[in-house]
Amino acid sequence: MNEEELQLKRRENEEQATSGRARILGLPYLDTRDFENEIPLVPDLLEKQQMHQDYIIPLQKGGGEEHYQFMVTSQTPRSVIDNMQKEYTDEGERVDFFLISNSAYKVFMLRYDPPQVVHYDDIKIAGEGDSETIASVSQTLATVSTEKVFDFLIDQADKLGASDIHIENLRNEIRIRMRVDGILHPVATIDRDRYRIFMGELSSRANVSTASNKPQSGHMQKEITRDGATHLLNIRVETIPTMYGQDAVLRLFNFDESLLNLDLLGLSEEELHEINEVISHPRGLVLMVGPTGSGKSTTLYSMLNALNTTDRKIITLEDPIEYGITGISQIPINTNAGGSFAEGLRSVLRLDPDVVMVGEIRDGDTAKTAIQASITGHLVLSSFHANSTSAAFSRMIDLIGVNPIFSSSIRLVIAQRLVRKLADSKKQRPADEAEIKYIRNTLEGVSPDILSDFDLDAPLLFDPVETEEHPFGYNGRTVIMEQLVVSEDIQAFIRGDVADINTDAIEKAAKKNGMLTLEQKGVLAVLRGETTLEEVSRVI
Repeated sequence: MNEEELQLKRRENEEQATSGRARILGLPYLDTRDFENEIPLVPDLLEKQQMHQDYIIPLQKGGGEEHYQFMVTSQTPRSVIDNMQKEYTDEGERVDFFLISNSAYKVFMLRYDPPQVVHYDDIKIAGEGDSETIASVSQTLATVSTEKVFDFLIDQADKLGASDIHIENLRNEIRIRMRVDGILHPVATIDRDRYRIFMGELSSRANVSTASNKPQSGHMQKEITRDGATHLLNIRVETIPTMYGQDAVLRLFNFDESLLNLDLLGLSEEELHEINEVISHPRGLVLMVGPTGSGKSTTLYSMLNALNTTDRKIITLEDPIEYGITGISQIPINTNAGGSFAEGLRSVLRLDPDVVMVGEIRDGDTAKTAIQASITGHLVLSSFHANSTSAAFSRMIDLIGVNPIFSSSIRLVIAQRLVRKLADSKKQRPADEAEIKYIRNTLEGVSPDILSDFDLDAPLLFDPVETEEHPFGYNGRTVIMEQLVVSEDIQAFIRGDVADINTDAIEKAAKKNGMLTLEQKGVLAVLRGETTLEEVSRVI
């Protein structure tokens, strides 16, 4: 029985009990379920204070024969009914009273006296050294009602486009920070009473304990309604005990299945073609590398969505599941409770999937199992921690040793970062000598066809311009992606045919085959006016 059916059942039981109570009190019973939300109200007959105090609702005000009707509950004092009966009778007016359930009374009172909607100021992100904004936001949070403070903070974080919320215990206060476009910004400080309310809500919704002295992971979902549209926010919760109390980080995933699309990642036609070419094959291994928060999961999910057709069996192993996708079997792997990606992968291969996504390769056992699966008729997608595509091979060889099977299984390695995009308010300027020298050195060896749109002798760059709408001059983030398609030259390194196996040598061979590095892709984005050299330097 679902929640709606349970509520209907509870209401039915309450109405039956009220009907029996009416017979005992000698009052006619009234079942209002068919009309309680539609019947016109009778304003100005009773004061709202009396309606709350005496549990009485006006139903009808007079008529041709001055016939008044009121609805009462089992909580209405009998003296109130008797006094009103005498008052109206003495004045030659007829009055009747009907007993209704407490639930019916609440429905009518919500119509007679709806709760006031309080509008709080939106949270603003403070710039460096901007203590006034932090104080203002702190004051706003202090005025938000107890039952709304948790939802208000999450709603505001989503509105700002924040990827995570950090609740941190300092010596004398609780600090709240939000990560917006990859940068962590101070937002407010709250007192410990508010902190306890927030953590209490977090505990009940994400199933984490506020008294634990160990790190915990949890998960919750929240529907956000804005401008008439509703979207589902997946929230991954991590808590850890610190010197002054339990800190929490809430990672926000704005789930919209339609946005998990390779065409929406801002890739070039060539990059898109390379990815589609590799993932269209029935077997092989595809690795996504990059630090936490670089968008690896979104890219992997977009690949899965592209492969998600009725003729393919797709299974994922995730810790935890960040997006739920229709048509895909997603299996949570709780590594904190002893779960293992390698063990899970061996189990799901018995189900004969066409595509398997492993959340992360963290150890040699998982790596070897993924490689074995990729050469036995399965397309395997996974993430892996490395700084670049070339470094991924060195790291994998350190993990599993020189492995000829790995050389024939690996098809594509993608490294990516997210850099902040300049807002439309950006300002153009000529590059200085140092910048020109850096741009030329970085793009040395890049195909002239790629550089044909740019004047490297006198390149024009853009600087961010701060506005009220975009206080830092940036608006959102864009993907910078390095794609290494595994060629025969690269396979020679992996097999051990080349004695000197190192990141630089692998990268040199890949660049010779036309690969653009993360740094080169970042500089090209700068020349296109999408971001700044400072941003590329910060991220890449």
